[in-house]
Amino acid sequence: MKRIGVLTSGGDAPGMNAAIRAVVRTGLSQGWEVMGIRNGYSGLCNNNMAAMGARDVSGIIQHGGTALGSARCHEFLTEEGRRKALHNLEERAVEALVIIGGNGSQTGAHALSQMGFPVVGVASTIDNDLYGSEITIGVDTALDVALVAIDQLKVTASSHHRAFIVEVMGRDCGYLALVTGITGGAEYIVIPEFEIDAEDVVNAIRLAYERGKAHALIIVAEGARYNARGLENYFAKHHADTGFDLRITTLGHVQRGGTPGAFDRLLATRLGAAATEYIAQGKFGVLAGLTRGQITPTPLAEVVTGEKPLDLNLLRLSEVLNTQ
Repeated sequence: MKRIGVLTSGGDAPGMNAAIRAVVRTGLSQGWEVMGIRNGYSGLCNNNMAAMGARDVSGIIQHGGTALGSARCHEFLTEEGRRKALHNLEERAVEALVIIGGNGSQTGAHALSQMGFPVVGVASTIDNDLYGSEITIGVDTALDVALVAIDQLKVTASSHHRAFIVEVMGRDCGYLALVTGITGGAEYIVIPEFEIDAEDVVNAIRLAYERGKAHALIIVAEGARYNARGLENYFAKHHADTGFDLRITTLGHVQRGGTPGAFDRLLATRLGAAATEYIAQGKFGVLAGLTRGQITPTPLAEVVTGEKPLDLNLLRLSEVLNTQ
């Protein structure tokens, strides 16, 4: 092994830069040259890559986003596009590839692996919906960003005796909403994994008002049937029954842009270092993830087909806490 490549793909996540830094510096320690591929699979198809040294990754560990960039690439979805990517890797004498990203990124990694190219994935997505890692790069920071917003919204909600519906990211996974709701003291949590009736949300706000609360807070996942827009339309007809004026806030991509905290920096560093170790061992076609506190490899074939369950015991716990 003389030269490896590293790319980031899909939605950016706080901590990706720490993973890039770890791959570059541990790769250099192995005596390899490390090529940074810009703009994800798009850069792979367009041969947009350059050698990275230790100084190229200095000072990036504390920054959110990804220094290598990320972009959608429809070309890579085709076999012709993937063969073009492999041709570029061969032309640059890149012998193995580290791919940092979530479900779509690791599906691409598996496709390259199936075509015979040595690939190792690194689990990175704020959605925390990737099979093979209990928690992924960016989740902890995204939760902290959401909590700061929630705490501030509760201040103004109490001042004006309002109810707030706050939509958080997560795609089709309710993890961010569930944990944000519990740790932010929400009156009700709406997630895709558990079907609810919009009337249940109205009742939760009404009960908060009847118990004498100065505000009510509802956290909803963007992928839920009743997301912020769906609930807003319903409340337009029933808001008079709740006792509170209602406001809607969608946090959106602000959750991606946080400064990575210590947990995400450490997790990303460990996963990035594990990726180069797997390459050194000849262990390819796997995802580096976290299981029971340990860094473990999971075959990409399992990652792209497996479903990561959500602990609904947490939802039941939130219901108990909110009945008082």
